[in-house]
Amino acid sequence: MTTRCPCAAGTTRRHALLGAGTILGLAIPPANAQSDPARLRPQEGDLLVRADSTDLSPLRPGSLVRGAGQLLAVPFDPVAKLVRDGSRLNRILLLRLDPTVLNEQTAQRAADGVVAYSAICPHTGCEVVNWHEDTQILECPCHNSQYDPKAGGRLVAGPSPRGLAALPLRLDGDDLVVAHPFVGRLGIQQM
Repeated sequence: MTTRCPCAAGTTRRHALLGAGTILGLAIPPANAQSDPARLRPQEGDLLVRADSTDLSPLRPGSLVRGAGQLLAVPFDPVAKLVRDGSRLNRILLLRLDPTVLNEQTAQRAADGVVAYSAICPHTGCEVVNWHEDTQILECPCHNSQYDPKAGGRLVAGPSPRGLAALPLRLDGDDLVVAHPFVGRLGIQQM
């Protein structure tokens, strides 16, 4: 339930307080502002490093075995020397697939057959950790939503409301680099 401020119809108490702060010359950021650089979503030019590791060596296509399943990564700002691991939404699935099996749109977002997707299932926020090598399908273990990494992370089966958000990649020398921000909505469905 939203508490209304008696000052103006349709104005919440929070909006009134933020407005008062502005009048007084105070910079009051919204509660959801991402002021922590480690929480920022992957930025163009970020490298990718292994999640849950102290090794900050950039990942390369050769770091992944073609068709063998996903590797969990996080973005790394090479200028600030900062791992962007302050949010679960920054956890990224990397897979190396045969480039000839990728649909056209997915191939454009891939780097030497490596595709990248959000590791967070849009259904309830579990990590997508299962890989079915025979069908080359990713699966969330919580409610069995399945995703096709060859076709942009589209939903194949399960209760998820949508596919996985894709992260376009490029190569800089041998290193995997974020080419553009996530394509698609991140996070879980709203109830």
